[in-house]
Amino acid sequence: MKKLFAIAITGLLMTSCVSNKKFAEMEGKYQSTQDQLKTAEMKLSACEDEKSSLRASYENQIKTLQNTNAALLDTQGDIVTISKKGAENLERSLESMKEKDLQIKTMRDAINKKDSVTLALVTSLKGALGNINDEDIQINVEKGVVFVSISDKLLFGSGQYKVTNEAKRVLGKVATVVNDKKDFEFMVEGHTDTDPISRTNIEDNWDLSTKRATAVVRILQDEYNVDPARMTAAGRGEYIPVASNDTAAGKAKNRRTRIVVLPKLDQFFGMIEDGMKKAK
Repeated sequence: MKKLFAIAITGLLMTSCVSNKKFAEMEGKYQSTQDQLKTAEMKLSACEDEKSSLRASYENQIKTLQNTNAALLDTQGDIVTISKKGAENLERSLESMKEKDLQIKTMRDAINKKDSVTLALVTSLKGALGNINDEDIQINVEKGVVFVSISDKLLFGSGQYKVTNEAKRVLGKVATVVNDKKDFEFMVEGHTDTDPISRTNIEDNWDLSTKRATAVVRILQDEYNVDPARMTAAGRGEYIPVASNDTAAGKAKNRRTRIVVLPKLDQFFGMIEDGMKKAK
């Protein structure tokens, strides 16, 4: 372009009379225009570079924001999932707690019912045996079990296992109560002191305690029609004392026959099982 401009000037000079001063002025303007053009081109290039840099920066920022947003959405999804699982677990826990509460209530009701029946039994026994000397017969409850303890001197003669007539009257009163309480079974226990015994028909204290328990069971069955399926005879010998055998008074307390009245456990557990079924 510069070459063409020079040729045009030369031609102009040849066709018309143009002064050197005018030519120099025109060439200076041309050079200035060229410099301005280069400057503009440089600025344009710089702007384009800056534009590209800004575009890249913006694109990076947008990508970063998009990634952050996606991460937040994923986290929100996890939180929603966790919250849902937590709610389900909490609901299951509450249901389990309700079931356990109902089971506990059922068991408590069964125990309360058993305790009520036990209390009624104790009341009946004390009412039936109210005129008996307290030293000869005692009634107490331990851990839901009723114990009727009858002294040796009331039931038997010394070293004997034959039930006295007076003792039969006492056993008759006991039989009247237990025959009315079908929800109970009972065990008759014979107990002795530590004094050894040696007779032709009695080997030792084990033998004596067992024979005494069996004698009581036979009286209850044969004379008072107590169901034998509800009774157990047991000899405990000298091995569960209630007092010291070092004194005569202690030995007298240890020589006893104890009637242990037990609730029928199958019925008791049956009440619990019925309650458990209702809880489901």
